[in-house]
Amino acid sequence: MKLKGFFIPFSGLKLGKHEFEYAIDNTFFESFGYEEFNASSINLKAVLNKMNTMMELDIIASGSVNVNCDLTSEPYNQEIETDLQLVIKFGEEFNDEDDEILILPHGEYQVNIAQYVYEMLVLAVPQKRIHPGVLDGTLKSEVLDKLEELQPKPEETKENKEDTDPRWDGLKKLLTDK
Repeated sequence: MKLKGFFIPFSGLKLGKHEFEYAIDNTFFESFGYEEFNASSINLKAVLNKMNTMMELDIIASGSVNVNCDLTSEPYNQEIETDLQLVIKFGEEFNDEDDEILILPHGEYQVNIAQYVYEMLVLAVPQKRIHPGVLDGTLKSEVLDKLEELQPKPEETKENKEDTDPRWDGLKKLLTDK
């Protein structure tokens, strides 16, 4: 795995804040088997605040991922900005069940932030991906043209309600004759 750079060795660090910077592209996501992005370019900064008994980790990310629009399948760059705060404490055994608190065993000398970064970035992308050109009407696409063509016209829906099948008229009379 190419995620060795996401191990932060905190044992040799002095008390106080320490910054780590990362440039993330698709190889990062591919190492998790995630292939939803066509491309990605994300700058990530991790700030580790080392204290006597615990540590605080703030992860801030900004950049873009290239995804396909859910409506038109046209690729576009989706801007993302996200952050994550994590408290790192020490205990008897490793425990990452809490989203905001990570417990490392006593004697541990490094922390792997790759899984936290991965989840944070994937969740930062909207679930419904719509090309900005669809929203402002500037995107020209065969798919959009076809959707426009197949959209029911307001006058067609009125005509369909007025024109009924004569075979059902006899049944309707039974309802009104009571």
